[in-house]
Amino acid sequence: MSLQGRLLVATPVLTEETFSRTVIQLLQHSADDGALGVVLNRPSGTAVGDVLPGWALLAPEPDVVFLGGPVSETSAICLGRITGSAESSSYACVPGAPWLGTVDLDVDASPDVEEVRVFAGYAGWSPGQLEAELEQDAWWAIDPLPGDCFTSAPELLWRQVLRRQGMPLALVASYPPDPTLN
Repeated sequence: MSLQGRLLVATPVLTEETFSRTVIQLLQHSADDGALGVVLNRPSGTAVGDVLPGWALLAPEPDVVFLGGPVSETSAICLGRITGSAESSSYACVPGAPWLGTVDLDVDASPDVEEVRVFAGYAGWSPGQLEAELEQDAWWAIDPLPGDCFTSAPELLWRQVLRRQGMPLALVASYPPDPTLN
């Protein structure tokens, strides 16, 4: 079963700094090819306007490039909030999240792209790797909301996504970063 379009939310079991308390938007997932997604809650200090001035006006607050993951950190993936229903030459819809598209930064913006979020790098899994991590309870697969990728408060996203799940996941939103200090 494909998880394409869903969110991966790190469980407290995942303590590695790169992925601890992350929320990942899955863009691709298949048994044959593995999975690819971007971390939604790791803003960098680099303004979108500094690296892609033509796209800066469509970037919501915080209008910075986000750290999408540890793979290919010098490449960019751009996600856009899509208002149209058909694909165009400037974006491709993300299956499972019809309001979301991967935007081609080399072409002019489509009027169907309302706002964009730019990510440096991505998170990737080889075939079977993500499934194994799910079985080890490292991630929860959760349905996204249209505003998740474009939140103005990315530092709160992990807690917000968990709180809206209801019990028992809502309780995890208050799990301390280091339970030994409690």
